[in-house]
Amino acid sequence: MAFAAVSTPFSLSSVSPTRRQSFRNVSAPRVISASLSPDVSPLLRAAHHTVDSYVKSGMVIGLGSGEASDMAIRYLGQQLRSGSLQNVVGVPMSARSASEAAKYGIPLEYFRDGFQIDFAFHDADAVEESTLIAVIGRRRSSQEDDYILKQKSIVKAADEAVFMIKEEQYKTSLEGSIPVLVQSVSKYLIMNFVKSHAEEIDDLYLGDAEVWRRASVGDAGPLGGDFPIVTSDGHNILDVIFTTPIPSLANVAESLETIDGVVDHGLVIKTRCSVVIAGKPEVRTVTLQSSTVENGV
Repeated sequence: MAFAAVSTPFSLSSVSPTRRQSFRNVSAPRVISASLSPDVSPLLRAAHHTVDSYVKSGMVIGLGSGEASDMAIRYLGQQLRSGSLQNVVGVPMSARSASEAAKYGIPLEYFRDGFQIDFAFHDADAVEESTLIAVIGRRRSSQEDDYILKQKSIVKAADEAVFMIKEEQYKTSLEGSIPVLVQSVSKYLIMNFVKSHAEEIDDLYLGDAEVWRRASVGDAGPLGGDFPIVTSDGHNILDVIFTTPIPSLANVAESLETIDGVVDHGLVIKTRCSVVIAGKPEVRTVTLQSSTVENGV
């Protein structure tokens, strides 16, 4: 059912300017000739390439969530069963990845602060070309809503990470939603939370956006209806929906983090990361070479 949405401006005018210029240099795309049949799906090719290129025996691996991650987990299990890889331990990012790993015989450890992770792979909803900043946590399944913080924490804790995406998810300028976790508030307070930051985005030229509180049942409107999602950590999820291209995801991330009540968001800035792009007919890999972006890992 379609709803006539009330446009709710979300903006960030009181944010101070970035203190220093940020640079993120990415490599030229490298084309990979995978050994799989040309008839297999591009995501399957990307998943196999990720495991073959980055996973080594004895590693602790962050196991991502999503379609490509499912394929990578299955292939990793096959490699362990065949003896091509040994002594690999997985750290699941969600109940979905834990279930897949258990099904395919991957030994598991559960994430905790200070846990050493050698490498992590994860699906991204979108990746910004010039910076490799990734968007995660856009709603695909209600089962994934509770894991945004864990997914981001595991990716950031890993020594190196790969995001697996389709060609159309790798863009120069992004639109669409960015999930923001906020302290849980009642529907009577959420509008005040949104209005308290009116016109700030326009002042920073971050783009035009609307804010909807994510509902646990159906599409209930800007306030999330009577049944907003409350995560296991006690947070609501706001979807900040950009209706025009976002000039800078780094600026959006920094701006969101200055707002009282914001716990975290679905933008991942990581200095040691690559993007494996599932294209037809090749898989391309783009690697972040260096970075001075604040809040990065």
